[in-house]
Amino acid sequence: MLLLCIIIVLLSKSNTLIKEDSIIYSRTTIAILLYSSFIVYNNLYYSFLNAGIGVLGGLFHTTCITNVFHVFILFISSIILLLTSFFPRKPWVKEYSNLYRILFSKLIYYESIVLNRMSEQFRIIEYSLIILFVLSGALFLMCTSDLVSIFLSIELQSYGLYLLSAIYRDSEPATSGGLMYFLLGGLSSCFILLSTGLLYANSGTTNLESLYVITSISSVSKENMSGLLYWYKSYYIHISLLIMSVGFLFKVSAAPFHFWSPDVYDSIPTIVTTFVAIIAKISIFIFLLDLVHYTSKSILDVDFSWTMSLIFSSLLSLVIGTVVGLTQKRIKRLFAFSTISHVGFILLALCIHSIESTQAFIFYLMQYSISNLNAFFLLITIGYSLYFYVQNLYNDENGKKVNHSFMTMDRSEGSLEVIDGDSNIKRDYFEASVDKLSGNTNIGQYPNLQDINNSPIQLISQLKGYYYVNPMLSLSLSITLFSFIGIPPLIGFFGKQMILSSALDSGYVFMSLVAILTSVISAVYYLVIIKQMFFDKPDYILNPQLKYFGLKGLIVEKDRVVEKVNITIPSIVISSSLSLPISVLTLIIELFIFIPQEWLSMANILSLILFNI
Repeated sequence: MLLLCIIIVLLSKSNTLIKEDSIIYSRTTIAILLYSSFIVYNNLYYSFLNAGIGVLGGLFHTTCITNVFHVFILFISSIILLLTSFFPRKPWVKEYSNLYRILFSKLIYYESIVLNRMSEQFRIIEYSLIILFVLSGALFLMCTSDLVSIFLSIELQSYGLYLLSAIYRDSEPATSGGLMYFLLGGLSSCFILLSTGLLYANSGTTNLESLYVITSISSVSKENMSGLLYWYKSYYIHISLLIMSVGFLFKVSAAPFHFWSPDVYDSIPTIVTTFVAIIAKISIFIFLLDLVHYTSKSILDVDFSWTMSLIFSSLLSLVIGTVVGLTQKRIKRLFAFSTISHVGFILLALCIHSIESTQAFIFYLMQYSISNLNAFFLLITIGYSLYFYVQNLYNDENGKKVNHSFMTMDRSEGSLEVIDGDSNIKRDYFEASVDKLSGNTNIGQYPNLQDINNSPIQLISQLKGYYYVNPMLSLSLSITLFSFIGIPPLIGFFGKQMILSSALDSGYVFMSLVAILTSVISAVYYLVIIKQMFFDKPDYILNPQLKYFGLKGLIVEKDRVVEKVNITIPSIVISSSLSLPISVLTLIIELFIFIPQEWLSMANILSLILFNI
C-alpha cells in the first residue's frame, strides 16, 4: 500500500504547479498511513499463529513484534503529519460558534495574518513523499532477514532523512545541518557495508537465519564435535557484528558516536527534527532486538561477544547525555542530549537479553517515543502561540533592551489573493484592516524569530514566564518533562523502573547505579525549564504595535453578508490539529497508572513470543 501510494503521489506531483497543495498531500498521506496500519493489524493474527511469515524469498520475515511496531510507527507518523496538514491557528468568535452557523455559513477573514498561510511547511509539496520513502525503509528494516535487505532498507530510510533535514532550501542552518547529517550518515553506512562483506566472507551466506544457526553452534566449536568446526573461531562473526553495531549506533546517536545529533537537531527546523528524532530510532532498535536475540553469547561460550559494545555504549550514553546536557542553553540541543541519555536506558535493556529486559525494552521504546513526540509538539505549538507577543531579551547597540517580535506580516499579493474563493465578496474591506495594522504601525521593523521556518523557540530562556501566557501548554510541557525524569506515577517512571529491575535481577549492579545517578542528575536541566516557565516573571508583552488590532470578519450565507464580527487577539487560538494530539498524548503520559494492563500485557506477550515460551 505504501509503495502504491508513492507511485500515485509521484505521478500527481509531476502534474501540479500549486505549492499550497502540500496540505492536501499531507492529509492524503495520513489517510494512506492509517489504512496501511489497519492492513498490518488485520494480518497480526496470521503472524501470531505461524510465529512469523517469510516473504520475498526470505528477504523479509514478519513476526508479531514487527507487526505491532509497524502499526505503532504508522500511527506516530500520522500524528507528525498533522503539523503540515492544517494551519496552526484559527479564529474563534462567539457569533460563529453555534451549530447552525458552522454548518450553513462561512466565516471570511484575512487568513494570511491569522493562519500563517505563507509558512514554509505549507509550500513544500515533496515533504509527504519523502516521508513515505523513509517509512518504507523503516518498515523494511524492522522485518529484514538478509544482509542485502539490511543495507537496502537502512539506506532507503537514511536518504529520506538526509533530504528532510535540508528540505528548507532558503535556510542556511538547515542546509549545513543536512550536509553534516549526510556526511556522517554516509560514514556510518560504510561500517554497515564493511560488516556485511565480512559476515559473508566468514559465513558464506547472506541469510540471517543461516547466520543465526552458525552462531548457535559456534559455542561447541571448542569441543571439535565430529571435526566439523575445527577451522571455525566463534569471534569471527562477533567481530563483524561489532563493526555493524558501530554503524547502527551512529544512526541512533548513541555515545561515543553521538556528536552529530545536537548540531543537526538544532540546525534543522523543529518540524523535521520531530520526525528525525523518533522514527529512525524505532526501526533500528527493533532490528537490533532481533539481532541480539539470535547472536548473543551462549552460556557455554566464554569468548568475546559483540553485545559487550552495547553495554559500553549504554554507559557512555548515560553519562555524556546527562553531564553535557547540564551546560546547554538551546532547547533542541538539550532535547538531543536528553535523547542520548534515554538511548542509554534502551541499550541497557537490549544488552541484558532476558524476558524481563525485553519486556522493559519494548515498553520503554513505546513510552519514550510518545513522550518525545509530545515534547516536540509542545515546542512547536508554544512558538505558534507567541505569534502576537514580544519578548524584551535583546539589546541594541547602545545596550538598551528592544522588543523581539514573534510576528511577521506578509502583504505580498499572493497572500492577499487567498482571502476567499467567492468573487462576490470584495477584499477592500480586509485591505483597510490590514493597512491599519501594517501600513501605519510599521510592524516589520523588529527582527523576528523563524516562525516561517517553524523554529520559533530556540533558547530555553524564551520559555521564561510562559505560564502567564498559556497555563495549559505550560502544564502539559511540565508533565512531559517530569515523565522524562521518571517521576511517579507518570509513564516514564514505569519504563525506568522496569529496566532497572531487570538489570538488578541479571546482576548489572554497577550499570543500575549509574542509571539511577544519571537519571537524578538529569532532573536538573529539566527542572530548570519548569522553574523558568512557572516561577520567573514573564518578559512577554503583547506587541505594542497591535494595540489597535481589530480585524473584521464576515459571516456569509448564500453569497450574502449576514453579520460583521470582530476578530481580536484573544479570539485567535491554537488549531485543533495541534491541541487535540497534545491533549491525548499528555493524558496518556499522566493517566497511564489507570490503564497499565493493556500496555504491560502486550509487552509481556511479545517478549514471551520472542523467547518461544
